[in-house]
Amino acid sequence: MSLIDDYVRYETRRQFFGRGKNVLGFAALTALMQQAGIRGADASDSEAAMKAVNHFAPKAKRVIYLHMVGGPSQIDLYDYKPEMDKYYDKDLPESVRNGQRLTGMTSGQSRFPIAPSKYKFQQHGKCGMWVSEMLPWTAKMVDDMCFIRSMHTEAINHEPAISFMQTGNQITGRPCLGSWVSYGLGSENSDLPTFVVLVAKPTNTEQIQAISARLWGSGYLPGEHAGVAFRSGPDPILYINNPPGVSAGMRRRTLDGLKALNEMNYGLVGDPETHTRIQQYEMAFRMQSSVPELTDLKSEPESTRALYGPDVEKPGSFAHSILLARRMVERGVRFVQIYHNNWDHHGNLPGRMKFQCADVDQPCYGLIQDLKQRGLYDDTLVIWGGEFGRTIYSQGGVSRETYGRDHHPRCFTMWMAGGGSKPGTIHGETDDFCYNIVKDPVHIRDFHATVLKLLGYNHESFTFRYQGLDQRLTGVETAHVVPNLVA
Repeated sequence: MSLIDDYVRYETRRQFFGRGKNVLGFAALTALMQQAGIRGADASDSEAAMKAVNHFAPKAKRVIYLHMVGGPSQIDLYDYKPEMDKYYDKDLPESVRNGQRLTGMTSGQSRFPIAPSKYKFQQHGKCGMWVSEMLPWTAKMVDDMCFIRSMHTEAINHEPAISFMQTGNQITGRPCLGSWVSYGLGSENSDLPTFVVLVAKPTNTEQIQAISARLWGSGYLPGEHAGVAFRSGPDPILYINNPPGVSAGMRRRTLDGLKALNEMNYGLVGDPETHTRIQQYEMAFRMQSSVPELTDLKSEPESTRALYGPDVEKPGSFAHSILLARRMVERGVRFVQIYHNNWDHHGNLPGRMKFQCADVDQPCYGLIQDLKQRGLYDDTLVIWGGEFGRTIYSQGGVSRETYGRDHHPRCFTMWMAGGGSKPGTIHGETDDFCYNIVKDPVHIRDFHATVLKLLGYNHESFTFRYQGLDQRLTGVETAHVVPNLVA
């Protein structure tokens, strides 16, 4: 559904006639212009002009976004720093930190001892990407992936940082990336939501970060573009099933009555939220038949389930969630967001990292292979990353076997695959201390602009009018598409 269709759908009868009061005048003016030999732009000219300003040929039709809540340690996964072995337990030089601010967790430390990664690294693929031994499955597919080792942000604490990564602003309440994609691309399946959210349960739950529906809200966009949260278990969506004693026919009659009342109210007031409520009721009714089939993984062949690893049989696990994500995009869901928690490794990083990596490593590999097998890989964009990185220095004490890392917004690593992202790419470089970026920085705004480009949108023109302003995901500050990330 196009944006103009969306606009027309919201228009009330009163608004239509009010807007049409000048139609006769425009018609007369057009006739006079034709008599004078002045040619106006026809529909095809107008459409071409809009495409030239607002759109590119899209490379991706859908997105699966895997957010690692807490901030994965790039130093222990993707950004190999062998020089740090020489600096073990030495203080981070002030010339490197250069007065940059610290979080409340380490600002009171008397020293900042450097903690080299305890993990072995090896180069893989034709691209030569260095990958930690903790990610053996990921290492097999580096030539399919586009690594960004120079991501950076201003946010240093979780809530503003996750909000920034998801909505383009540290202040909550803006539309998230998934809502923008829903608004722009519309639905491919009227029986399923356009934007779905899954919160996977990690194996280790030592330090869970709080996340809320604000992260997948639609903000000032129409409410129907908010993410719909699916849960594990027999009731994937709350209140979707009929209560005991309520038949399908009774539910249909109830919804018809509610729809009539809501349409009367919408005709009088014209509140878009009333229209959203109508759409939500109808979607819920249709999902009563579509969701059970979607969430039943027994229909998947054993060979496919094996791709995702043994945890795929555990409802709510990351493996189970990511296979559900593939089933969703296969059925026309435009944007699937999966949150995987417990990456906030302030302490006991080695003790927890093994669980985190085991949770996501093989399932991510399985997803990429599965998408390829089904012909979905080329136009499905997969994104992996957190809200910031981790420090080279340890929070608290340090030893060769155990250490913790504080938040680090100055540099972190993300990756993309499929959907027109450039395979076998290693973009950006950090200094020997993995503290500052020395080559090709990519801000969150640049990342968002690039993702929108892959989806066929010019981030500067893809807007929504709210409070008198043309709002956009990338905000008012400068943002650039990163050409090296686009195939």
